[in-house]
Amino acid sequence: MKFSNYIRIWLACARYSIVRTMMFRFDFIMWALVELFWMSVNLLLIGVLYSHTKDIAGWNKYEMLILVGTSMLIQRLLMGFFWSNLFEMSRNVRTGQFDFFLAQPGNPLFMVSTRKLDPDSLLNSLVAIGVIVYAIHHLGLQVTPGAVAIYALLVLCGVVIHFSALLMVSSLALWVVGLQGLEGTYFTLFEFSRLPREAFRGIARVLFVYALPVVVVSYVPAHTLLHGFQPAFALWLVAVAAAWLAVAVLVFTRGLRRYSSASS
Repeated sequence: MKFSNYIRIWLACARYSIVRTMMFRFDFIMWALVELFWMSVNLLLIGVLYSHTKDIAGWNKYEMLILVGTSMLIQRLLMGFFWSNLFEMSRNVRTGQFDFFLAQPGNPLFMVSTRKLDPDSLLNSLVAIGVIVYAIHHLGLQVTPGAVAIYALLVLCGVVIHFSALLMVSSLALWVVGLQGLEGTYFTLFEFSRLPREAFRGIARVLFVYALPVVVVSYVPAHTLLHGFQPAFALWLVAVAAAWLAVAVLVFTRGLRRYSSASS
């Protein structure tokens, strides 16, 4: 299938998701407010912490706001574009509805991961951007268009890492039965993305910075925005994103070979 055909399929799915969301406006408003409340609690926590100290691991209040805002932005983008699709994979496998995606004339991974959008999460990504802009203003940073482009690329790498981790967890449904609740461990791990790398020492640093990229997804984009482009950091994040995506796709494709329909 041509790339242009995939674009048309995605646009059709996006239009369907938006139309469906507008049919249930109360749900849209409710979930948007729930996410906004969760984001507000995180920001309030920062305010409370920095009312008692000037810095945490060498990061002042507004630098921490950029880090947390970046983490929020990456998670909102992931949830807006991919979360619902991948979260439903295990249920679709159990019920046999997964066959629907395999029967479509396109790449199974594309069909599985892009069928739905969550406009409420995408809307709150603007709030995350607002937090970042607010912090940049208070720090007096001079951000050039080139810096914004590099930051956007690094944020995209963070989304890829999040997507890959969630895809690997969801793809386990193709191998084993009974993954209820396992997807929640994803969010538990990636809560560490709101903390700076300097806050980790010893085994925790090895585990959460190098073994599992739960810190670098937001640390590298935020650090680049604060201190300028550093090729070593950027290449590190790009390499990690490429490696995790390759492993996730491998797990998914190997799982497809083991999959047997559960439908009648």
